[in-house]
Amino acid sequence: MSMTVNSSDADQVIAHYQRLIEISQQLNSTLDLGSLLKKIISAARELTNTEAASIMLIEPSTGDLRFEIASNIAVQDMDEIIIPKGSGIAGWVAQHGEPRVINDVTQEPSWSNRVDDTIEFHTRSILAVPLRTHTKVIGVLEGINKIGGGGWTENDINTLNTLASQAAIAIENARLFQQNDFIAEMVHELRTPLAALKASTVLLLRPDLPDNRRHDIITTMHSETERLSRLTSEFLDLARLESGRARLDTSRFDTNKLLEESVDVVVQQANDKNIAVSVQCDSITANADRGKIKQVLLNLLTNAIKYNREGGWILVSAKPIINHENLPYIQIAVQDNGYGIAKEHQKHMFEKFYRVADTAGFTQGTGLGLAIARHIVEGHGGQIILESEVGVGSTFAFTIPQAVR
Repeated sequence: MSMTVNSSDADQVIAHYQRLIEISQQLNSTLDLGSLLKKIISAARELTNTEAASIMLIEPSTGDLRFEIASNIAVQDMDEIIIPKGSGIAGWVAQHGEPRVINDVTQEPSWSNRVDDTIEFHTRSILAVPLRTHTKVIGVLEGINKIGGGGWTENDINTLNTLASQAAIAIENARLFQQNDFIAEMVHELRTPLAALKASTVLLLRPDLPDNRRHDIITTMHSETERLSRLTSEFLDLARLESGRARLDTSRFDTNKLLEESVDVVVQQANDKNIAVSVQCDSITANADRGKIKQVLLNLLTNAIKYNREGGWILVSAKPIINHENLPYIQIAVQDNGYGIAKEHQKHMFEKFYRVADTAGFTQGTGLGLAIARHIVEGHGGQIILESEVGVGSTFAFTIPQAVR
């Protein structure tokens, strides 16, 4: 007995797997973790025809699952959702390393609507597969709500499994690349203050060293020690942010109070250069990690003072906006009338260790502050931008979620 295969169905299957190969190649060539995760969930939705997709990665210290990215969950809500080790559908998949197919969650005893209640989403069906490298399971990839209301097919299961296998390896590669790249940069940056300290100790051992020169060397050593301390603190901050280990402690807070508080911290530094700092903000409630947003603000304010002219001004402002996803956000801006930043430097300003020379021709700081700021803002689902003109001044603006009443 012979079986006739519909040619259009065969063409569709071939096209489907060709697309899967193309996506796998894209994943393997992407070493930025954030971009990679976005590509994976976009591919999952496309290939299995689902309403939403998510990636949960295993926390090494606890074995719990945490959302890294989800097409149906706002960034600020992800940190509130933890899947305990072995619990629920995703926990079972991570623990056993096998897929789960749930065509109707209301009939599944292990299903909990806790996540749905948190994000105001209605889950009907789930296809969950393990993200497995050569040696271990690192997380779970989920497709949620099959479009059209039908059940998950064998092709859906095979496709998402194949995608997850490629995705897991790509995620591990991106993590290793970031780690190795970061360590190399860190070692390079530490060499300069360490070399200065070594030279200073050699000079201090000389018996014929004048007292005034000895004082200068000790001052230099103190300065370089402070620099080392800042470098190591900021290295740790950035390493946690890039690896996804830094978690947001979100809360509701008054934006105007935070702006005033941040200005109070730097006002003496501004007064030393006769720079006027003002705040322009109505009372807007934000929903974000207050400590980390203050860290971003202080970095932008100190930069605005550092690269400003004597007698200049700085304006800190905030206003409500609607972002590109039609969600209520707040835009905070730090504007100055300083020396400005040349066009050739602007595109590099948020890169690690990139520093622009000041008016005296010297580079200042660690070159990590703006890179950290970018990660913090993007971790909130926001964006940070720079507008600058040489001789006119600069404006750094970033967005954070507004609290919804």
